[in-house]
Amino acid sequence: MVMSVRMAPPLPLMFLILIHGESPQHFRNTEDFACIFPPTFMMHKLLIFCSLHEFCVSGVSGANWGVNYRHSHICALKESSVIMSCNYTYPTRYKIKKVFWTKNPVKVGEKFPVLSKDPEYSQRLQYLGDKQQNCTIRLSHVTKKDSHMYCFRFITDKPDKKWIGDRGVNLTVTDLQVESPERVTEGDSVRLTCKSSCALTDRATFIWYRNSHPLTERRDRNNQLLLQSVRREDAGRYSCALHGHSYISPAVQLSVTCEYRIISI
Repeated sequence: MVMSVRMAPPLPLMFLILIHGESPQHFRNTEDFACIFPPTFMMHKLLIFCSLHEFCVSGVSGANWGVNYRHSHICALKESSVIMSCNYTYPTRYKIKKVFWTKNPVKVGEKFPVLSKDPEYSQRLQYLGDKQQNCTIRLSHVTKKDSHMYCFRFITDKPDKKWIGDRGVNLTVTDLQVESPERVTEGDSVRLTCKSSCALTDRATFIWYRNSHPLTERRDRNNQLLLQSVRREDAGRYSCALHGHSYISPAVQLSVTCEYRIISI
């Protein structure tokens, strides 16, 4: 009787490392090493595929290495300026040679792109930090196309000692839209709402306009405009904005109809 023996496939590199007690964390300071973990096979179901690329490490991992962002998510108004505040740490025996920001940090066999060299950003991006601890930037005149994740990267005087805070800042850029009934009857109460696609990070004071003229008495932190007992004079095109910003929402028409009453004589 001949017994057939099925050989198990070679264990992936990362699995071998784990068998010997080494954690992936061990490699987070090592240049040109990355592990990609597609959930297709390992033992029964999971396959770990490792390739020689740089690891885009977490900003809160690694002893004495890190990038900390003040906000992980920022919702900003279209055409405004955005401050992305952060600081970074590293062992004092190293010197910082290069600092830069990148977006959507995915490296597959090539370097991380430098954001300040991108023609779409070069005139709008200002680095407010230094080569010591501060890595803050300002991005001006943002548009919806700027809605990405942004990460800070620093390189030391040792070629194999580089770091990127890969959890970054997720920026969402929104416009404003006025939500209103198209037509109301004289004497009704009407509520108009100034809406954004995300909750604005900075506290905002809303300003309302009728026919492009500001309603100066309608300025507060509430994004709603309440018109009580509307009259025909309240009809017009309404728009909203944020105090201190140039962007104004598209206008929405509000029509007020008269209430006709039949009087019998």
